[in-house]
Amino acid sequence: MQQHWKVGDLAKLTGLTIRTLRFYDQIGLFSPSGHSKTGHRLYNEADIRRLQPILSLKDLGLSLEEIQTVLKGHTYTPSDIVAIQIERIRKNIKNEQKLLAELERVAERMNHQEPPSIGAFISLLETMKLNHEKDIIEHRLNWERRFDQLGDFLNDNST
Repeated sequence: MQQHWKVGDLAKLTGLTIRTLRFYDQIGLFSPSGHSKTGHRLYNEADIRRLQPILSLKDLGLSLEEIQTVLKGHTYTPSDIVAIQIERIRKNIKNEQKLLAELERVAERMNHQEPPSIGAFISLLETMKLNHEKDIIEHRLNWERRFDQLGDFLNDNST
């Protein structure tokens, strides 16, 4: 017997909000494979597999419209998407390591009462800028999740 999850169960499982899952269904990005007799959305294992590339592409910073285009064009296989995620994480690790090395160089010079060179500061600032841009994207995604939760709360309390 195949297992099914209601929208609330899937929300808990994935960390998405119910509102987000309903919105994905509304725009045709991610719809359940079935409904209960009472009209509740029912998701199965195949649905969850279809959700993975959507979440991966969203994690990469693509808009929902871009994700729909990618999925409709079948330009990426699930393994391609995982490979892209791996590469993004490697790049993030490399950027973090570079920032750490730059900070350690500046700290070492400061510990020896030597002023860091302008080149060292410029390099540090450039590395910090890369990390700052990544943080801005993460903060945007966090705010989107919070707005979703607020919308869910307001919807639950208005009924």
